[in-house]
Amino acid sequence: MSRSDPTTLAETWRAARPAPAGVHVDSAACSRQSFATIDACAQHARHEAEVGGYVAAEAAAPVLDAGRAAVRALTGMPDAGVTFTTGSNHALDILLGDWTGERTVACLPGEFGPNLAIMARHGFDIRVLPVDEYGRLDVNAIGAALAHRPPALVHFTVLGSHSGVVQPVHDMALACRGHDIPLFVDAAQGFAHVDVANTGADAVYSSSRKWTAGPRGVGVLVTRAGVLSDATRERIGHVETNVGLHVGFSVALGEHMAVGPAAMQARLREVGAATRTALADVPGWRVREHHDEPSAITTLYPPPGVDPQVVRARLIDEHAIVTTYLGVERAPRELTRPALRVSPHVDVTDADLAAVAEALSAVTPG
Repeated sequence: MSRSDPTTLAETWRAARPAPAGVHVDSAACSRQSFATIDACAQHARHEAEVGGYVAAEAAAPVLDAGRAAVRALTGMPDAGVTFTTGSNHALDILLGDWTGERTVACLPGEFGPNLAIMARHGFDIRVLPVDEYGRLDVNAIGAALAHRPPALVHFTVLGSHSGVVQPVHDMALACRGHDIPLFVDAAQGFAHVDVANTGADAVYSSSRKWTAGPRGVGVLVTRAGVLSDATRERIGHVETNVGLHVGFSVALGEHMAVGPAAMQARLREVGAATRTALADVPGWRVREHHDEPSAITTLYPPPGVDPQVVRARLIDEHAIVTTYLGVERAPRELTRPALRVSPHVDVTDADLAAVAEALSAVTPG
């Protein structure tokens, strides 16, 4: 049986981690770290105590370089600069704070609410990209939209916080190149989950804690030469950082690369399809995504009068099942009512999904 076999992959991934205290189907919020990642963070902290923080940071350089190399491989940007950040919001703040051109940015209607706030704080006029009835970029209309009213910048979220609909980032990049418009890609949900390699983007950023299953409080910004000014690169190079988290993230990236990005993506597609199958018939709830949407994120709209925030709390308190409540503030230009998000990782079992479906039925009023 090969390492890429779904059963072997799932068993290996589960065995490499502490046992969950219940059913964890919340990877789009924060995945479960491995023993190796947890130990790497702790060992670095211990090394800091033994030899001093700066000496320990120098000793960690080979691990951090390996992490950066993995990021370049996953994004298909071999010559890019790789900067560790505190997370995705931090990366976007760096990019927009450094921007010196006209402050117009085009993004999808489903843009992440905190991203919109960062854009507004930096004085950007926000324009909306054309989409179809599912909220997916309309590839047939994007060329005309950019030609009619070209923005100075396109910010494109590969996979939203509120939806498992995968956006065609390669088509977006092709359109941007055709109109000479820079492209920044938010891959917070897409990185190590779907294909974000070789997009031709000028910048790609992500967090550690989601599909790479790294520690919280760290992310990464990948930029082509010339995207960031020398002054900004100098400034972020001297910001106080938690090197231990960077080490942990690098170890998590190494584990991901050892399994193989293609195998992980294939298994996550299977997980998404299995999840939608398991939850499709829960009374009153409606699955947003198509069954074969190539992501592991499933969005559930509740029956009338049912508060998904209350449902999430009851799933945790009564069934030890962790999901995500989606308030409309996550995508204020698209999400019209709250929802529930279910996002298992590669180790989820049919029994886990059956338990989620049964518990969801049990805690749904009526």
